[in-house]
Amino acid sequence: MNVITDAICPFCGSLCDDLTIKVENNKITDIQRACVLGHNKIAGVTDHARIEAPLVRKDGELVETTYEDAIERAAEILVNSKRALSYGWSSTSCEAVSKAIELAEETGSVIDSCANVCHGPTTLAVHEKGSPAASLGQVKNRADLVIFWGCNPVHAHPRHMSRYSMYAKGFFTKKGRKGRHIAVVDVRETDTAKIADTYVQVDPGCDFMLLQAIRSAINDNEDVIPEIVGGVPKETILELATMMKEARFSCVFYGMGTTQTRSKYKNGDAVSSLLYDLNQYSKSVMIPMRGHYNVTGFGQVCNWETGYPNAVDFTRKFAYYNPGETGASDTLLRGDVDAALVAAADPGSHFAQEAVKCLAKIPLIQIDPYHNPTTELADIVIPAAVVGVEAEGTAYRMDSIPLRMKKFIDTDFKSDEQIVTDILEKVRELKRGA
Repeated sequence: MNVITDAICPFCGSLCDDLTIKVENNKITDIQRACVLGHNKIAGVTDHARIEAPLVRKDGELVETTYEDAIERAAEILVNSKRALSYGWSSTSCEAVSKAIELAEETGSVIDSCANVCHGPTTLAVHEKGSPAASLGQVKNRADLVIFWGCNPVHAHPRHMSRYSMYAKGFFTKKGRKGRHIAVVDVRETDTAKIADTYVQVDPGCDFMLLQAIRSAINDNEDVIPEIVGGVPKETILELATMMKEARFSCVFYGMGTTQTRSKYKNGDAVSSLLYDLNQYSKSVMIPMRGHYNVTGFGQVCNWETGYPNAVDFTRKFAYYNPGETGASDTLLRGDVDAALVAAADPGSHFAQEAVKCLAKIPLIQIDPYHNPTTELADIVIPAAVVGVEAEGTAYRMDSIPLRMKKFIDTDFKSDEQIVTDILEKVRELKRGA
C-alpha cells in the first residue's frame, strides 16, 4: 500500500493541502480529511462517465478514433480557422495553461478562462483600485473579523471555514470561533448566514449602494446615509461600520453575489475603496472566493505570458485585451469565432443559450476526462487525465499562493499539457507544409 501525505485536493480554490491518500494496486482505497465534494472528485475518477477513447463526429454521431487522428483533425481545424476561441483551462495545471496560451498565439486565437462568467469583474476592479490582499494563512492567524459578502462557503468551499476563517485556530486567534466575529452580507439567508454572528440581508442588485453607505459611515459622513439603503436600515449600516473600524484585522471574502450582479466590477471597486478607507483605522484585506481550483492560476500564467489576465485576442498577431469585446461569451454571442477549443470546462452547461447555439454551429474540439453537455456539441473529443489525481501539476490557491499537486494513481490517459503540446506540434507541422 502506498500512503500519500500532504496531498492537495483538486476541487475548489481552497486547495486543501492536508489530505492523506491511500493507494493499493493503483486504486484509491482511502481518502482522509477531504470534504464531500473533494472526496467525490478524487474517489470518483474511475466511477464517473469517463470518456474512454478519442472521438470524432461522423454522420452526426461521435465514433471512436485513434489519438493521432484526433490530434491531427484538431490541428487542421485550428490552422484553417480565421479566429478560433480557446476557452476553459481553470480545472487543469498551470503547465497546461502555458501551452494553451502558446497554441492560441500560434493559431491567432482568442483565449479566455472560466473567470469570464464568474470572477472576471474582480480583475477589472483590481485594474481600477488595486486589491489589499493577504494569504489565507494570515487570515487564519490574525483575523478577528471575517465578512462573507455574496458567497456561501458552507456549500461551495466546505473546509474553508475550518481551515482558514470561522473555526480555525491561529497564532493570534487561539480561541478559534470564540475569538472571531463572523458577518454575512447576502440577498438570502444562506447556510453560512445561519451560523454567522451577524447577518445583513441586502436587496438584489444593491450591494454597491450598501458598500458606499458603509464607506460614508466609516468616514464620519453618516448624515448623508438614507434611513434605508438596499433594504438595510441605517442603524445596521452604522453597526457594521463600527464593527469594521474596531477590528484588529478584518477580511472580506467576496463571491459571485457581487461579481455577477448589478454593478459587477464596480462592486469589487467599491470593496477595495472601502478597505482603503478602513485601513486608516485598522488592518483590512479582501480575497475573492474563487471556485475552480486553478482559475486563479490561469490569470497568473496569462499575466506572465501576455501582460493580461484573461480574454486575450491574438488575431492581430499580438496580445490584445478588451473585456466585453474579447471575452469568450462576447465573441460567441456576436458570432465572431469560427472554431473553438474547450478544455477543463463545460460552457454547454453554463453559457447563455445564444452562445451555446454558436458553439453548436462551429467546429468544436473538447479536451476533458468526462462526458458533459459540451460533449454533445463537440466534433472532436480527446479524453484527458485528471490533474491532481492522475497527473501532477501546479495550481494557484484563491489567495494566489502556488501549490504543487501530486499524482496518486497511474493512467493511460495523457495529461492536458501533453495533449495541447501534441496539438501545437501538429499545428506547426501543418503550417510548415502549407
